[in-house]
Amino acid sequence: MSGVFIGLFLLCSGCEQSEWNNPYPEQDASKRIYYDSFRERPKHLDPVSSYSANEYIFLGQIYEPPLQYHFLKRPYELVPLTATELPKPVYFDSEGQVLPEDVEAEKIDHVKYRISIKSDILFQPHPAFAKAANDEYLYHDLSPDKLENIHALSDFDVVGTREVLAEDYVYQIKRMAHPKIHSPIAGLMGKYIVGLNHLAKELHELDSSEKNYINLNNYDLPGVRVIDKTTFEITLKQKYPQFLYWLSMTFFAPMPWEAEYFYSQDGMEDKNITLDWYPVGTGPFMLAENNPNRRMVLERNPNFRGETYPEEGAEGDRALGLLEDAGKKMPFIDIAIYSLEKESIPSWNKFLQGYYDTSGIASDSFDQAVQFNTGGDAELTPEMQGKGIRLITAVTTSTSYMGFNMADDVIGGDNERARLLRRAISIAVDYEEYISIFANGRGKPSQGPIPPGIFGAVEDKEGINPYVYELKEGRAVRRDIEQAKQLMVQAGYPNGREQATGKPLVLNLDTPAAGPGAKATFDWMRKQFSKLGINLVIRATDYNRFQEKIRKGTAQIYQWGWNADYPDPENFFFLLYGPNGKVEYSGENASNYNNAEFDELFNQMKSMNNSPERLEVINQMVEIVRKDAPWLWGFHPVGFSLHHGWYKNSKPNLMANNTLKYKRVEPMRRAEKRSDWNQPTWWPIALIILIMVAILLPAIISYRRRETESIL
Repeated sequence: MSGVFIGLFLLCSGCEQSEWNNPYPEQDASKRIYYDSFRERPKHLDPVSSYSANEYIFLGQIYEPPLQYHFLKRPYELVPLTATELPKPVYFDSEGQVLPEDVEAEKIDHVKYRISIKSDILFQPHPAFAKAANDEYLYHDLSPDKLENIHALSDFDVVGTREVLAEDYVYQIKRMAHPKIHSPIAGLMGKYIVGLNHLAKELHELDSSEKNYINLNNYDLPGVRVIDKTTFEITLKQKYPQFLYWLSMTFFAPMPWEAEYFYSQDGMEDKNITLDWYPVGTGPFMLAENNPNRRMVLERNPNFRGETYPEEGAEGDRALGLLEDAGKKMPFIDIAIYSLEKESIPSWNKFLQGYYDTSGIASDSFDQAVQFNTGGDAELTPEMQGKGIRLITAVTTSTSYMGFNMADDVIGGDNERARLLRRAISIAVDYEEYISIFANGRGKPSQGPIPPGIFGAVEDKEGINPYVYELKEGRAVRRDIEQAKQLMVQAGYPNGREQATGKPLVLNLDTPAAGPGAKATFDWMRKQFSKLGINLVIRATDYNRFQEKIRKGTAQIYQWGWNADYPDPENFFFLLYGPNGKVEYSGENASNYNNAEFDELFNQMKSMNNSPERLEVINQMVEIVRKDAPWLWGFHPVGFSLHHGWYKNSKPNLMANNTLKYKRVEPMRRAEKRSDWNQPTWWPIALIILIMVAILLPAIISYRRRETESIL
């Protein structure tokens, strides 16, 4: 019996040094590792194919386009990444003569951007570059026998690298035209880059047997050409100032032909050894483990040339400690481990235990984390403050809206009756209430299509939508429901009934939302429409079916959203541009909105540089869509993120995807806090032991007494 107690004592003593529930090896406690989670498995890790936020988490750290956003400065500012400087557009007329910078857009025949690349950039170690002593590639002629024992990229014994060349950037742009690679921006870039559409047609017409591997170096793209080893030039068909923003995305990162050839060999795809699974980049990190059903691991790229932390930022950054690392070489961490968490509660609990460095806040955990003070501002609860956790909030450069199908016979169209109906609904649906109930107050009602932080967004009372809001005592207040009912009367729907027939007005809302959590939202939405006497039918379906309805134009009203690709109003206005109509042109204008005046102003605005003149055009466009109301403008979500005290340089950057290199952790401080927060609670075990002793002791005493009596 004494041996049992001694064993329990030794076991408990050992647990004083480390927590039982630590999901990570104890030897990693002092390492510079960043811990985070992800919910959706990445599908594409080929930079020319990926256009999803859950993939950019990884791609942004691996691939490097020519430009990037300054990590700290606001408004968002483009700066060189692999380029030596920001490229400047040079304008030409049809005769090839250079035009002045302030020339009118209609006089420009084509535009050239010349991009010079830094000369000290190397690709990450990879078997595609491995060479033998005779300078022949080791793994560019792989037979089935050679692949027999190969099951992952790590099974190749030898890796190599080489310097990045201008031709690698040209090669990547040509890949947008590859018939076996779907690039989501190929159509858009084809409108601007000279010759890209022609190249796509040429490659598409190749014999199918030639399409497995196409040596794109053998095909000409007039609009993209190599000037010298570190310089290339891109020619656009027209002025397009937003093109610089695209040069900050991984679509334009360099791609070595060796990698594409390596992955194209027979048998590779069967073993899932593809570019979509194993990226080849130049960034500060490389993908060391791709197990999307469990975890993704990034490790420091040993070939990374290094980059220094910014030495200047926005106002207030120094006081917040965001310039403590100014001028220091990045990255600051060696490994980033992302674990799959499909449910929010386990992820939240692990964050509170210190096993994740940062966290969002799910609705279920909001009250535990955040409270609102008397001024209506969000602040951390005492529990969170006691743990040294910090809260960062930011209005996102995105919008969540309800769209009307302008091709619909009832809710759509350019007639005054439908316009008044849409404006009445815009007043009735109380998004202030929606934000309070369903978003825990994390949102800002939209006044139009442009989110805060984007050029053209007008803040405060000067920027209110007068068709939905009015000023009372200096603040914007949603118009009274009686005003919306009067609009219904003017539209011919008194009390929600067709004036001519007396039939109730029935409208349909299509949404991909489903599950028990969506029922409360649906009930709320029906209530909003019922204020006007409208019977709202919710047609919930899966996302694929929802997308099909949007493509075919069979949805009447729908819910959707948009995240900014780049900080320019064009990126939101193009969602309402007529030639981008979803049904007719397969574009991103899901409402199929078509207003000739708006479209004319859009074409004028998109080629203008930011200026008072451009702002005037933007204001005219906003007024047009406010009046027509093709969207019920919804709200701009406010992002809430939590960070432990050991996690540094945590300023939100809503445009950049490559921010991991700026992050820094203090591993020893983290290990100390984890130990404090995860001490085992022993009294239940001690109580169980005492109960067991109380139960067993009489039996043991009785047994020993009988043994003694039998001996005697």
